[in-house]
Amino acid sequence: MNKTIEITVDAKGAVVVETKGFAGPSCKDASRFLEQALGEPTAERLTAEFHQSADQRVEQRQQQQ
Repeated sequence: MNKTIEITVDAKGAVVVETKGFAGPSCKDASRFLEQALGEPTAERLTAEFHQSADQRVEQRQQQQ
């Protein structure tokens, strides 16, 4: 899976930043610049990918090929 950062802004100006394809806390590193630019987050939801190690992601990718 490619690494992407998806940004959604609703009609009221609320912003949702979602990372995809990152393993472990690397998603936070990748989106840190957005958090700094947008200000203090009001909520955070960690996905299953966050709790996976990079080794587990590589193993899954190899099994899919």
